[in-house]
Amino acid sequence: MGDSYVIAIDFGTAYSGYAFNITAREEESDPILKRWGKEQGLDTPKTPTCILFDQDEKFLSFGYEAKAAYIKMRGEEAKKHYFLQGFKMALHGKDLTDLKIKAANQKEMEPMKVFSESLRFLKDDALKTINANKEGSPFTASDFTWVLTVPTIWEFSAKQFMREAAMQAGIIKKGDDKKLVIALEPEAASIWCKKLPADGFITQNHNTKSLDQTPGTQYLIVDCGGGTMDITVHEVVEGGALKELIKTSGNNMGGQNVDRKLKKFLKQIFSDELWDEYEVQRMMFDFTYLKQVDEDVEIQCPYNLGKLARKKKDIEKFFESVDGASWNEGSIIITREKLKTFFDESLQGITMSLREIFKKDLHIGIILLVGGFAESQILRQQINEQFGKEYKILCPVRPQEAILRGAVEFGRNPKIVAFQRSRFTYGMAVLREFESEHKQEKKITADGKEWCKDIFKKLLEEGEVVGWDETKEHVLTAVDPKQTQMSVRLFRSKMKNPRYVDDWGVEEVGSFKVKLCDPERNKERKVKVELKFGSTEITATVTDLSTGEKSTLKFEFKTL
Repeated sequence: MGDSYVIAIDFGTAYSGYAFNITAREEESDPILKRWGKEQGLDTPKTPTCILFDQDEKFLSFGYEAKAAYIKMRGEEAKKHYFLQGFKMALHGKDLTDLKIKAANQKEMEPMKVFSESLRFLKDDALKTINANKEGSPFTASDFTWVLTVPTIWEFSAKQFMREAAMQAGIIKKGDDKKLVIALEPEAASIWCKKLPADGFITQNHNTKSLDQTPGTQYLIVDCGGGTMDITVHEVVEGGALKELIKTSGNNMGGQNVDRKLKKFLKQIFSDELWDEYEVQRMMFDFTYLKQVDEDVEIQCPYNLGKLARKKKDIEKFFESVDGASWNEGSIIITREKLKTFFDESLQGITMSLREIFKKDLHIGIILLVGGFAESQILRQQINEQFGKEYKILCPVRPQEAILRGAVEFGRNPKIVAFQRSRFTYGMAVLREFESEHKQEKKITADGKEWCKDIFKKLLEEGEVVGWDETKEHVLTAVDPKQTQMSVRLFRSKMKNPRYVDDWGVEEVGSFKVKLCDPERNKERKVKVELKFGSTEITATVTDLSTGEKSTLKFEFKTL
């Protein structure tokens, strides 16, 4: 782990991008970020997360190019094509078995195709960018450790889905799992902010030198994304590594919630027969930048939509009855006050989530704001008004880049997040000699003895702090000499002390079948089970102590 050649992909709800490092590990160097939007007269660290397929679901383009191509299309042509955006949130809290994603033409596509083609584009673009300035033989995907950032509030199934999509995109090959690191977004951001000098922050209410690195310093990170708000608390430990103090919490009140409110407002203005999803796309695109300001804003109304609206009704007159908006020669002017109301739900969500955390017995001194939505002055002002008297509030000058840059650092040195707090109790199914307090239905007889099956043997407790790369182990002994194999089953639960593995609230996370050696050869047939905790995954290894044969299994280490 910790290759020096790293490519990190930040696959966001609203925007996506990548950064890379191609210097030797011992060299200190800042990650290089790809800049986007040159053809559009822009220069941004990420490109819109949107993708365009033709009528046969063949990939055409991604990002600004996809948006531009789709906006240029006329009615019928647009309806034939599949244009998708904001689809990352489809993975949040959903059952992925029958999930379909709707395109703008209301037709559905398989999520795996949409995600893997998006990742394939970002992978190919990254290799093209890196190889453009390289002499000699070109780099291929397998020369790099890849880092993929995900929201902490995602379920295991969604993170596993992204790993599978990365494999289908050709980022890693089967069996090469180590080359893909899943990084949690707020952790990546935290890693980057630790490195920033004082002038790397937008200061609001203090004159701090930079993010305090004194061991014991506690700070709260709010990752304000397009889809989600992730909140976590870190403490600096000796040597500058990070320790997670609370299980991460969050909500789905990111920047796109504000977009939905604007869309609802536009729906009031343009009745159903005027509403054209494709024309509205253009207006929403302008709003991306307007969302960052705290003043009256002007949204250009596409010519066709304006023309239709004027035909249908006297639009200037109509606006007289619309509170907080007016019509000005083809543009909609929205007042600062009205603009702020679109933020209300998101701001209430984030304020409540932070208040919950501040009730806990912690010594937080700093609130760190990162993510694209932190570019918004209205959001920063709210946090400042609510919490500025008690806490220092820091926001990097380019908050949208913090996750990407930190993800590259994380790929180079995963040990940087030294301790995490487990969200679950992890354990395994074992047999114990049967006692009177055990459940009768759990009684089995083996080798003339009575045993109780399905006992939950705890290996790690919910809320327990576990070190990066820490291992927990347990040795199982075969109780029946006639046994030819042993089943090793691993479980997790939110309860601290489950009794049995089939208790309510206990779920299986993985299992092994281990072939046992002949009892004639070795009476003591033992199997060692080791759980190794990485940053976001657990590797379970089972070793038959008679033969030395090993088998491994990976599942997610939940630290939410």
